[in-house]
Amino acid sequence: MTGTAAQPPAAPPPGTPAPRPAPGPAADEGLARRLRALACTAPLHDLDARKANLAGEYSVYAMAELGLAAIDLVTLSMDFDTGADHEQVVARLLPRVAAQAPSRPAEEHERVARWVLDSLINVGSVDRGFRAVYGTFAPDGSYVRRDYDFKLIEEVPGPGGEVYLRTTDEAVNVLVGALDTDVTSAQIAAEVKLEVLISRGRLADAQLAAEQARYRTVQYAEALRRALEATRRDVRAVDWVRTVPDLIDEALAHIAERYRHENAILTNIRRARDEAEDPGHKLRAAELVDIVKDCIRRHTQLQSRLLQAGPLFRAEQDRQAFRPVPARAGTDLHGQLLAPVLELTLDQATRVTDAYFRRGTAPRPPAAVRLADLTEMLLTPPAPREHLGAELPEPDLVATPDDSRFSEEQLAAATALLSVPPDAPRRLSGLLAEARRADPDLPHLVALLAVHAASPPVGTAYRQGERSLLFAVDDGTPLDDPEFGGSDLIVGTALLDAAGMAAGRSENAP
Repeated sequence: MTGTAAQPPAAPPPGTPAPRPAPGPAADEGLARRLRALACTAPLHDLDARKANLAGEYSVYAMAELGLAAIDLVTLSMDFDTGADHEQVVARLLPRVAAQAPSRPAEEHERVARWVLDSLINVGSVDRGFRAVYGTFAPDGSYVRRDYDFKLIEEVPGPGGEVYLRTTDEAVNVLVGALDTDVTSAQIAAEVKLEVLISRGRLADAQLAAEQARYRTVQYAEALRRALEATRRDVRAVDWVRTVPDLIDEALAHIAERYRHENAILTNIRRARDEAEDPGHKLRAAELVDIVKDCIRRHTQLQSRLLQAGPLFRAEQDRQAFRPVPARAGTDLHGQLLAPVLELTLDQATRVTDAYFRRGTAPRPPAAVRLADLTEMLLTPPAPREHLGAELPEPDLVATPDDSRFSEEQLAAATALLSVPPDAPRRLSGLLAEARRADPDLPHLVALLAVHAASPPVGTAYRQGERSLLFAVDDGTPLDDPEFGGSDLIVGTALLDAAGMAAGRSENAP
């Protein structure tokens, strides 16, 4: 029995492209997300790896645990407008540090707390961020390495000029154990899970689910805050046609749904707290009540910010649209000078930089004047000066036109008409009728003087030595006049106290 030898595979015909390599597991987007999630936890593991570099024996401290606690403290201390205070976070982290090494001095505890917080901020780097490298497959099948830049805790300026700490989305994802998760779906799943756990009496697991739900609420508020901050900087950088309006609509619907769930959850927690006989269950239920109340408070704050988003966009659009355009655009030193110069040779780059610095620096005056200029200045005779100075031009005076409505004769007639005896006041209607018979324009002047007399300047008249003062009183009688309306004032003349005292002194004189 003879066997046949296996034939080698036939070679592909000429011109056939080489087969593409089978994409590996990194082509899966889910794996890329897990790689980024692993990168977010690297700074926490790096804390335990770098604690050996500290001057002293710090192996007793669990630095990763302290890092998670610091992220938790910053996240829960964040508000919509402000963040967490650096010193307060350190003070709240000290009890956890002291619990790990109670025999160590307080100065060491504070040093460890500050070192952990500064390491999560990445103090000392240029951009205070972390970078991880992971690989994916390109559409042509080649393996491509990509950079993943992220931050865990960042320093942001506050409204009062202070610097606050805020956790990023990556830090919140480290807390809840997920990455790039949809906020709405994660929040709904967390609250359904929380409701089920409470109904089954598993309060320890329910507390963990409640804390995860609160983290998702903070993350949702952070997304809106970043969109509003970008709008304040440049309204064109944010899509206010579809993206942000859809976000606001979904967030408002999300908040309404969350209110209903959280109030029902709060009722179940209180019932479990009141019916529980174990003190541990009662304490756990009381803590859950505080957590859910904090979620409701954050939702209320988020709702108010969502309602203010539309007016803020319109105000920023008006402000940025009518902002004056700069008269001259500045030079982009990186894009227009540095990047092109780095591609030139040394000889070509020297000519460019010399031209830039020659025109970009201010002119430098000479250290000393020339001898020829100094000689000319010393030998030039002084110019003759006029004894009285230069002749002043004759001003062109223009007479001011008389634009007064009433003449001097009309003012004298109105004054005579309003000079009523002190013991016989008159109605404004009678004065207007008498003035109309004398002059058609005179009633307007009489009405103005009568209205002015409704609040007479008693102090001014007394200081000027006036003996009498015109006054007008409204007694509620309506004015019956074809041209004017209002109240029919009682117009009279009042003697001032100084005049009356002078009259009294003259009568008592012998």
